[in-house]
Amino acid sequence: MRDRVWVIAGLFLFVGLVTYPMWHDLLAHTVSRPPQLVLPRNAKQCVAPISYMRTSHMKLLMDWRRQVVRDNLHKYVAFDGKVYDMKFSGTCLKCHSRQDFCDRCHNYAGVRTPYCWNCHLTPPEVTRSAR
Repeated sequence: MRDRVWVIAGLFLFVGLVTYPMWHDLLAHTVSRPPQLVLPRNAKQCVAPISYMRTSHMKLLMDWRRQVVRDNLHKYVAFDGKVYDMKFSGTCLKCHSRQDFCDRCHNYAGVRTPYCWNCHLTPPEVTRSAR
């Protein structure tokens, strides 16, 4: 019973520390805003709806990789019936820029080094590595 004060003080300290980011933003009148992405101008739609791509694009890319490498499938039928090649460089990077699209969102989310770039090179990197 003598430790009741310390337990209550510890709980208040814990709750205060855990909720500090929320209180800081509230008192500083700041709001965390998502990155402003540069959307592709030359494409009307993506291979999947935007809501799916925001949450599950990595699952889609992993499924593509598995299907191409293990099952030797190279065509993807999208939600609207359109057929795409399962190529990260040829399909995704045809519309989206790494710097203006991928890197902005990944930096915001704290994914500093997505492992896509271990194998896939964007055109400026290809020319740099060829020197």
